[in-house]
Amino acid sequence: MARERNERLAALLQEAGWSRAQAASAFSRIAQENNLLEYAHIGRSHVSMWVAGAKPSGAAPVILSQALSRRLKRIITPEELGFTVPHAPEQEALDWHTDPTTTLTDLGRTDVDADRRSLLSGAVYSVAALTLPDQGWWETMARQPPAPADSQRVGRGDVAAVQELTAAFSRIDQRRGGGHGRKALARYLQSDVAAFLQGTFPSEQVRRDMFSAAAELAYLSGWMGFDNGEHALAQRYFVLAVKLAARAGNPPLTGHILRAMAHQAIDLGFFAQGLELATASMQGQRYASATPRERALLGVVHARALAANGDKQAAAKALLTAEDDLSSAGEGIEEPQRTFFFGEASLAHETACTLRDCGDHQGAIRQFRRSVRTRGDAFRRTHVVTLGYQGSTQIASGGLEEACASWSTALDVLEEGISSGRARQAVLDMRTRLSPYRRRRIPAVTQLDARAAAYLARVH
Repeated sequence: MARERNERLAALLQEAGWSRAQAASAFSRIAQENNLLEYAHIGRSHVSMWVAGAKPSGAAPVILSQALSRRLKRIITPEELGFTVPHAPEQEALDWHTDPTTTLTDLGRTDVDADRRSLLSGAVYSVAALTLPDQGWWETMARQPPAPADSQRVGRGDVAAVQELTAAFSRIDQRRGGGHGRKALARYLQSDVAAFLQGTFPSEQVRRDMFSAAAELAYLSGWMGFDNGEHALAQRYFVLAVKLAARAGNPPLTGHILRAMAHQAIDLGFFAQGLELATASMQGQRYASATPRERALLGVVHARALAANGDKQAAAKALLTAEDDLSSAGEGIEEPQRTFFFGEASLAHETACTLRDCGDHQGAIRQFRRSVRTRGDAFRRTHVVTLGYQGSTQIASGGLEEACASWSTALDVLEEGISSGRARQAVLDMRTRLSPYRRRRIPAVTQLDARAAAYLARVH
């Protein structure tokens, strides 16, 4: 078995065109993305030992298979590499066929309990879980099983309470980042909201509204985890949120959550799966019955997924449709609260990412600048991410001074109290891109690099 694993791993590394050092670098990055810091300092010697037949321990086989999946653009499982990965209790959260109320109770208990949370410590983002269930699953999920006879009565006031708390946490996330308040949100979801979902309702509409409210809260917990670099945990909440939205029979909300899953997949380098999710978010009533602002949000992430997969023409067409959809949004149209953040600045940000991925760096820089110019003070977390991307695109185009200026502004905002893994990653990327210039002793580079290093030392 060890010999077969040795040969298979060596063949895949050769197919990927990776040296042992390059494989170790990719492995380390994925470990950092998943907050598995005990694996983040993997070296070439470890990869050499694995190729020689040694068996990685803990989460290492999953991280290794994910690194190869990204590089080869197809799913490579630990089992395909010859590793046996034991089934962990927290994996139930990724099972589409587990009842959503059961998933909520179990995932919430694991998330908020310090002792049980260790079960998530070795969890890694799962590519396999990105495959959506068939049509029969959606029809079955929409049928709510009867509540116990002695369950609590749940009314519109309870729905409103969940919606109000979701709105409050959403604004905190936009202003301060996903690292602020997510655990408090998870506790409320696991206790109060889980009890509401098992109650009795005065009407079918109230039941659907409560499941929709719970789905939005679960989605927000996932989004905050995603923003804070807790990708495995975020994915589990996204899957839970899709289940709850399906049980609510709410296609636009389902599309909104699938769009977030697509965004995460693209950011993590799983472009084909991201496109599948983005396409699913646009299908049928998910797009058709959505409001203009939400249609624009779905459409621009779809454009970004198309660009990431090399379809420039389709991406450009999708961008134009998204712009038209957003221009149709007006004061007379009641939009869902979950879209409050999406306006001109967000459209420009996603447009810039799409153009960047299409190879149009100058067009991307113009759109990043538009996003920076039009974004309000209530969205400071995303402002930092935009500035980080802008700097990276500028330096790739030869604009070192402009990049330093963008990154310096990003650090100014970060030092005001943003807690965000995506923002931290922007600083890490900044230092990586500045590394070729360090020996030139350019004052702006030296000062910026020192500030970035000091910031990372404080937050890690």
